[in-house]
Amino acid sequence: MATSHHKLVILGAGPAGLTAGLYAARARMDHLLIEKGAEGGQILLTDWIDNYPGFPDGISGFDLAEKMSAQAKRFELNSIFANVLSMELKNKPMSLELEDGNTVTCDSLIICTGAHPRPLNIPGEKELVGKGVSYCATCDAPFYRNMHVAVVGGGNTAIQEASHLTKFADKVTVIHRRDELRATKVLQEKAFANPKVAFIWDTTATAVNGTDGVEGLELLNKNGDTSTLAVDGVFVLVGVLPNNEMLPLKDLEADAGGFIPTDQETRTVIPGVMAAGDIRSKEVRQVINAAGEGATAVLAAENYLTNLS
Repeated sequence: MATSHHKLVILGAGPAGLTAGLYAARARMDHLLIEKGAEGGQILLTDWIDNYPGFPDGISGFDLAEKMSAQAKRFELNSIFANVLSMELKNKPMSLELEDGNTVTCDSLIICTGAHPRPLNIPGEKELVGKGVSYCATCDAPFYRNMHVAVVGGGNTAIQEASHLTKFADKVTVIHRRDELRATKVLQEKAFANPKVAFIWDTTATAVNGTDGVEGLELLNKNGDTSTLAVDGVFVLVGVLPNNEMLPLKDLEADAGGFIPTDQETRTVIPGVMAAGDIRSKEVRQVINAAGEGATAVLAAENYLTNLS
């Protein structure tokens, strides 16, 4: 098995990782970007992005990811597709063990591993994934033409995806555990004005019904009342969990949720290790701040590497 060394390794190719890759490649740093799946991260699951500067008419998540990747590759981004199983960050050089048995070592690391959808962990959910339970309206909305679907959640993603679903479904019922949404006001206004969108407040989903496909959703209101909502599909959009299974969380002093704390310059507690994008411990997870953090992380890495020599 082979070992290769680079001054800088960027782990993950979402908006943060691709921006970091762009900055590193353009600065002609000795770098390597490692991605285990498709470039773009969670924006590949987003139908339409209206709030990323430079695109006055908006842009699809897929197209934005493609443009970010193409821009980085124009400056000769060095990247591979590989799965990192574990890493040692306290010893120098740092080392990353890959699934194929190879090892990558580096002097500086930027962690951009992102996050993934949070499940409800209720009966029937896991059994009916792909049979009516989905975590991506952008991916699966066309399967629900002229049907009734439920969206569980009340944040930006849930409400944006609920609006997208109305392009296909006859009715979209949003189920939220509180009595008001957490989504931004603009998204709320669009959803409230859409005649296809209905809301059930102060309610949680307790089970998904169905055998070969979703037939209904069991609900529990905060006053104790139970009910069954007949739906053909359930879209679970209740937040994200960090992609951190390969990270030494104790060494990085991860927070209670498993996200990585950093300072304002994206530096973690380990010298030479930065974290950018959705894996960071923070309140706001948007494409624009992920990209900004990716740029900041490379500048921090460059400063660290300069001081090493």
